[in-house]
Amino acid sequence: MKHARAVNTEQLSEFSARYNESPSRRAMTNAVAKTEIADVTFDNRCLRGDRFHFSVEIPTLPVTNQERSGRCWIFAGANLLREEVAKTCKLDSFELSQNYIAFWDKFEKCNYYLESVIDLIDRPVDDRTLCWIFSTGVQDGGQWDMFVSLIEKYGVVPKEAMDETYQSSHTAAMNSLLNTKLHQYAAHLQKCFRDGADSDALHAEKDTMLREVYCFLCTCLGEPPAVFDFTWTDKNKQYHIDRGLTPKTFYNKYIKLPLNDYVSVINSPTSDKPFGKTYTVDYLGNVVGGRDILYLNLPVEELAALTVKQLQAGQLVWFGSDVSKCGDRKRGIWDSEAFDYASAFELDFSMEKGTTLDYRESAMNHAMVITGVELDENGKPVRWKIQNSWSDENGSKGYYLMSAAWFERYVYQVVIRREHLSEVQRAALDTEPGHLPPWDPMGTLADR
Repeated sequence: MKHARAVNTEQLSEFSARYNESPSRRAMTNAVAKTEIADVTFDNRCLRGDRFHFSVEIPTLPVTNQERSGRCWIFAGANLLREEVAKTCKLDSFELSQNYIAFWDKFEKCNYYLESVIDLIDRPVDDRTLCWIFSTGVQDGGQWDMFVSLIEKYGVVPKEAMDETYQSSHTAAMNSLLNTKLHQYAAHLQKCFRDGADSDALHAEKDTMLREVYCFLCTCLGEPPAVFDFTWTDKNKQYHIDRGLTPKTFYNKYIKLPLNDYVSVINSPTSDKPFGKTYTVDYLGNVVGGRDILYLNLPVEELAALTVKQLQAGQLVWFGSDVSKCGDRKRGIWDSEAFDYASAFELDFSMEKGTTLDYRESAMNHAMVITGVELDENGKPVRWKIQNSWSDENGSKGYYLMSAAWFERYVYQVVIRREHLSEVQRAALDTEPGHLPPWDPMGTLADR
């Protein structure tokens, strides 16, 4: 840094005087010394408008619990699908096996990782794309299109057919060991290439690696069932059994949702992503040969309108957002006006949504399901009802509330059925997608 300047003692004296001249700063210092900042800055007035009453509301099953894992996107997707089983079989409670979906996600991600390494085999280890692949490795996170690819290839099973294990619910140690092996594999593949191995030889090495990965995952998560019996007792206390189902026949018989009709609509108001265009993210995926990541970028007002339209049609909405901002977990509230940080610290923390994305202040980090909305007299959203996957201990038995302002600021993606899109929006879907780098903020939900 040729022109860097060190902090001097005159500046420090000025800063100290500035701090000590304000009684409110001293009071705030005492307040935060023994109290959470969120509790000190919480604006109780927000509770007047934040109520769990909604003019449009879809009844849903009890919330689920992803525990200490980053499988929110799988839980949100499975929560959407399980409602179809509950309707068909007349159930008050039911869960699909999130562990089953996560097993195949991990396995397919390992193959995707190794194929990416082979694809970039001639690049140096400090290549930015290769560094991103190495540093990201295989994590718990994912995206809607990745979820669809898994369901289309492997189907689903009831939770009883492949229940949770400790490792499926507490994934940190498993992920760490798995990524150690993947780094080891990557180094070996690159050495083989330097020693003259061709593509066939590299893929033969990869096949051996995948055999080891499969056994490791079976040890941690259990082996996925190929065939199972589905048993249930309905609301009328009638017992049922359906024998000899495969995961795909189970899906086709009890769920049957046309997943290809769902599209990802995002709001990324940044200069590199004009609205009305589609985008994909390079090297983001799980199933090789599966569904590509595809986003249609629209203004946030259109995301909200499409979400309302889908809810009014009785259809749930999978969505991705930044839950690290302006949330009260105990009360189950996300409200951008609930915390008055500016008054507490005498600082302006405001930023435009696009700027927060460009400067990595905010990005998608959690997926959930929207199940309801309160509309004003003009049909505009006031607040939204959210089905989370953090157990039923907080909020309204695990259901959360999201203000309209928070939606506009921190919701980045909603999954909408094509039938609800306008002709202009459908036409935009047919455009050739622009390619975003792997580290783009619209890919961060898969990095968790």
